[in-house]
Amino acid sequence: MISEELTTATMLIDPLKDAVSSNDPVTATSTVEKIKSHTAVAKEAASDPLWSLASSIPWVGPNFSAVAEVARSADDVANLGLAPLVKVYDSLDWNSLVPSSTGTNLDSLEQASPYVTSAAYAVRASGDRLDKINVDRLLPQVADPLTRARLQLQEVSGTLDAAANASQVLPVMLGANSPRNYLLMIQNNAEARASGGIPGALAVLNVDHGKLTLGAQSNAAEVGVMDPVIPLDPEQQHIYSSRMGKFMQDVNLTPDFPTAASTAQTMWERKTGQHVDGVVSIDPVVLSYVLDATGPVTISSPELLAITGAGLPTELNGNNVVQTLLSDVYAKVEQPKLQDAYFASVAQEIFAALSGGKGEAKGILDGLTRGVQEGRVLIWSGLSDEQSVIAKYPVSGSVTGASVSPAQFSVYFNDGTGAKMDFYVKRTVQLIRECPKDGYEQTIVRVTSTNTAPSDAADSLPAYVTGAGIFGVPAGSVQTNIVAYGPAQANIESATLDGKKTEFAPYLHGNRPVGVLATRLAPGESRTIEFTFGKIVQHTEPDLFVTPTVQDVKDVMLPTQNLPCGQ
Repeated sequence: MISEELTTATMLIDPLKDAVSSNDPVTATSTVEKIKSHTAVAKEAASDPLWSLASSIPWVGPNFSAVAEVARSADDVANLGLAPLVKVYDSLDWNSLVPSSTGTNLDSLEQASPYVTSAAYAVRASGDRLDKINVDRLLPQVADPLTRARLQLQEVSGTLDAAANASQVLPVMLGANSPRNYLLMIQNNAEARASGGIPGALAVLNVDHGKLTLGAQSNAAEVGVMDPVIPLDPEQQHIYSSRMGKFMQDVNLTPDFPTAASTAQTMWERKTGQHVDGVVSIDPVVLSYVLDATGPVTISSPELLAITGAGLPTELNGNNVVQTLLSDVYAKVEQPKLQDAYFASVAQEIFAALSGGKGEAKGILDGLTRGVQEGRVLIWSGLSDEQSVIAKYPVSGSVTGASVSPAQFSVYFNDGTGAKMDFYVKRTVQLIRECPKDGYEQTIVRVTSTNTAPSDAADSLPAYVTGAGIFGVPAGSVQTNIVAYGPAQANIESATLDGKKTEFAPYLHGNRPVGVLATRLAPGESRTIEFTFGKIVQHTEPDLFVTPTVQDVKDVMLPTQNLPCGQ
């Protein structure tokens, strides 16, 4: 009976997810009630005196105890976790949680916080109880479902913890208590930096009770040269040079966004005298996701219309904004200042549409969520209590710490051309797991890059795009510093270029091994780099993160290849 009831309850989880994702609170509520009824029957059966007696029988007793604990945990999750969450979900007005001309209604989110926090605690406590059960003493028929239940609770617990933290931190960061100012960096993927692209357009993002407005706008070049240079973490300076602390264009040569953001904050305040509470980074691909939800924006200012007269579109949508901002603007507009003005003004139009309440709430939230998952949306707070929460999650862009999985591999790209040629580079990255050696995992990180620029790029593309050879790279060619990180405590052992062993620069960053190798690609040329990491102590499935580029992330990151081991 217990098995049947718990199986039936488990089968209702997917319909519950569907109801929530389709914004159907009535169905969600009724589904939770059904789940509660099944877990209640299972818990009652497990509380039967005969079941308790069976739990004390040697050899088989632990199996009965384990099943009883699973039943009690399932009932706790249903009553203390799912039920309060669905109640809160029913009370939230999702359309009021996205920006509008009157701001965002943060009251409902603040009121939901205690319920979400309580639910997170209940699920975590249930998971902790199951983790204490010794599966080695159980029959397979009991051990296997218990293991699955543990994994499910771990996943749910992580999600709820994130929701609880967000419900506590987000209202404050969105100006619920007092207005906030953030430095908005729009990274330009046409010139690669480790966290995405060169910080092209800059603006102050004003947030007051969820209402978004763009204040002062600028660009990295206008910030100028820092003298004296901003002090840097010695490890990162050793890898990425002191340029990080000298030029706003290079703050994100390091992939560690907290470092890049805090440096950018200092530069901005030194240049303008204006204090900002944190830094938010996005890229044009995220803008395309937002436009998919809000619908197109129309270029209206006379200044922009004058620029669009060069052949740029007067209406931008999710399909053309990336091509326009990362390629067409350079082909159609010769003056860099006008290019930057166009870039910044388009951002202004999109934020005006967003803050004006244009678009459907779920689509906007889905687009921003996708941006976070792909590493295209990054957030740093200058307040330590807020940053300590953000640092737990990938949106922090941290290279070390709680947001980084144990077996994390990362590949980052830094432009060495001094131009906007990365729009034409197509890349793939793949992990190749070799057979363990002496009890340690071994993994190859393979990076293949192709320059898809036309063969006559030196002549057909603008000098601003090719760099015109100013920094020693022939026009039309692309030079990239490829940076590979392995898991903490591992070693980076060797590197190859097109199958031939080659020298590379080895470093350490926060106990993670780092390898750096530069490649140069002529138009049409492809090259493959492989970094071999050994002495990997983590035996879990490896994870991979890659600098977000113009390409779709799923086209860049290939599935992990597991090489067959000898019999």
